[in-house]
Amino acid sequence: MKEEKKNIKNDEREENVSETVEKDVDTSATGTDESASSPNNGDVKGEDKDAEKTAEATNNTADNDDEKDPLAAAQEEIEQLKDKYLRYVAEFDNYRKRTLKEKAELILNGSEKAVQAILPVIDDMERALANAEKTEDATVLKEGMELIYQKINKIMESLGVKKIDTKDAEFDTNFHEAIAMVPGMGDDKKGKVLDCVQTGYMLNDKVIRHAKVAVGQ
Repeated sequence: MKEEKKNIKNDEREENVSETVEKDVDTSATGTDESASSPNNGDVKGEDKDAEKTAEATNNTADNDDEKDPLAAAQEEIEQLKDKYLRYVAEFDNYRKRTLKEKAELILNGSEKAVQAILPVIDDMERALANAEKTEDATVLKEGMELIYQKINKIMESLGVKKIDTKDAEFDTNFHEAIAMVPGMGDDKKGKVLDCVQTGYMLNDKVIRHAKVAVGQ
């Protein structure tokens, strides 16, 4: 009986030892697997961080590319201003040439309107001269001359030309030119126009010929 009890105890001890060994083996295996998997997880996380850094660097580079270089921007602006300046110079040169041409044409043809207005008077004068050869009546010739004179005065007025009034006018150097001083005409005639030797004319408020007058002294 004693030997059987000893054998049972020995068998139990062997089973406990084998269980303990199996647990140790499982534990070591599990630890090995975990330790083996842990470095791999760390590598994956490191690769993710490197990828993020690379993406950030790429984005920063793209942003820097989007921002123009100050020197390049300044040169571009200079080119734009230069182009605008050249266009303005060309436009001004064309304007100057056109103005000079118009001024030259105005000088050459500025009297066209006046000439066209006077042509009918010349026609009247030609007809009057032709009729003068056919008649000796001075009254008829005088009436014809008066009509022509009235007509040309109206034409001159339409062109802005008017006579300078000298009747009982005070002598004014702006309008009159004294060609004679007449003494002894009394105080009421002193400094006044006594006679108009040549009629003066104005064109649109500008004196184009002073009236030649005799003035009381």
